[in-house]
Amino acid sequence: MGDTYDLAVIGGGVIGLAHAFVAANSGKRVAVIERDVRANGASIRNFGFITVTGQERGESWNLARRTRDVWAEVAPQANIRIEHEGLYLTARSAEAMAVIEAFLATEMGDGCSLVTPAAFRDATQGLGGPDLAGALHSPHELRVESREAIPMLSAWLAERHGVTFFNGTTAYSAAPPRIETSRGVVEADAVVVCPGDEYSTLFPDRIAAYGLDRCRLSMLRLANPGWRLPAGLMSDLSLVRYKGYADLPEAQALSAKLHAEQPRHLENGVHLIAVQSADGSLVVGDSHHYDALPGPFAPASAEDDILDEWRRATGREPSPVIERWTGIYAVANDRTWLCDAPAAEIRLVIVTSGTGASTCFGIAERVLGDLFGER
Repeated sequence: MGDTYDLAVIGGGVIGLAHAFVAANSGKRVAVIERDVRANGASIRNFGFITVTGQERGESWNLARRTRDVWAEVAPQANIRIEHEGLYLTARSAEAMAVIEAFLATEMGDGCSLVTPAAFRDATQGLGGPDLAGALHSPHELRVESREAIPMLSAWLAERHGVTFFNGTTAYSAAPPRIETSRGVVEADAVVVCPGDEYSTLFPDRIAAYGLDRCRLSMLRLANPGWRLPAGLMSDLSLVRYKGYADLPEAQALSAKLHAEQPRHLENGVHLIAVQSADGSLVVGDSHHYDALPGPFAPASAEDDILDEWRRATGREPSPVIERWTGIYAVANDRTWLCDAPAAEIRLVIVTSGTGASTCFGIAERVLGDLFGER
């Protein structure tokens, strides 16, 4: 379509935008090819919670720490509002407290602290059920409004960094220097393909080799409760879901307790994340159901269990539900993300753990460092 680019990024979700930023910030001419007229997938259907604490130990945790730092730099430049910072994870049992204490003893607990019930209630205007035993506090997390942040990031990349966007455009092939699209040929020296959960158009055989499935999550927005969260909120069920906690030996006793006491919550893949928006409304979730192609039919029991965990963690009734939605993302049993190299000048990048917003910039730096030999 006229110009020649150093890099074409196929996919305009958060992973694709992170690659576009890292490349453009290093002086490369970048094009982004996005099949929808605007971002409409998993990247705008999540919490916008850039989570460090609880990410899988090692690589994922390090990628999240780096990504959080880049978000902190990029967000104000792109006029993306940071809604709040930090995380409280409440515990209702001795078993949950044991997991938190074990976590704090690792390198992942750096900067985090154990908070008493009284201190948690003071910080949250009295939240916490009668069985609150304590809470983990992390200062590391950031929260942005995903549905606003992703288009704002795209606009900033176009205006400040000269990234060219081909929205409403499907890429049929990725064979540099020619990328065949529904709007003609885009010429680029290298390509990064970020397909999300779209496995059938580009490099389907290579994607199939990884045995990926999909996860459907359910999300809610609650009306403004009349008070402000000082940070994101999680609870006991998160300790057996997030691998940074769940892989600790101490989590086994908590898992057994929760399977005995809240079996349906775990069957629905429910744990609690609650974050707040500028208008005071709360984004609360979520549930997880897995299949090669999860259907569009989310069980009402999942919503019931999310709101039940809210009550247990906060000691308060939820305000009215004003929005409901689902999202789909790629998952794998053996990895949190993958980078495949169909050719020397091509990289295929898929986050397979629902952690795209939390690890995107760290992943992009690593992928492009390899692709362009700048490690």
